[in-house]
Amino acid sequence: MDDKQIVERISELAAEEQRLEEAHVGEGLSDDELARKRDLEVTLDQLWDTLRQRRAKRHAGQDPETAEPRSADTVERYLQ
Repeated sequence: MDDKQIVERISELAAEEQRLEEAHVGEGLSDDELARKRDLEVTLDQLWDTLRQRRAKRHAGQDPETAEPRSADTVERYLQ
């Protein structure tokens, strides 16, 4: 995936996450919906991480194509 594709995928998933939240305002989410929301959050974190890696590599004069998606466990342990 190139940067543009990553950004497009981030937008799609963020929109899905927002629709899921808005559809249940004041009601709460079902277990399946909570699981989907969690999956969306993890995937979004991975995509953002990959995009940052690509940009950092490009800035450092390296090949952004060598950026690799990191595991969910790795990206979820980052300090915010």
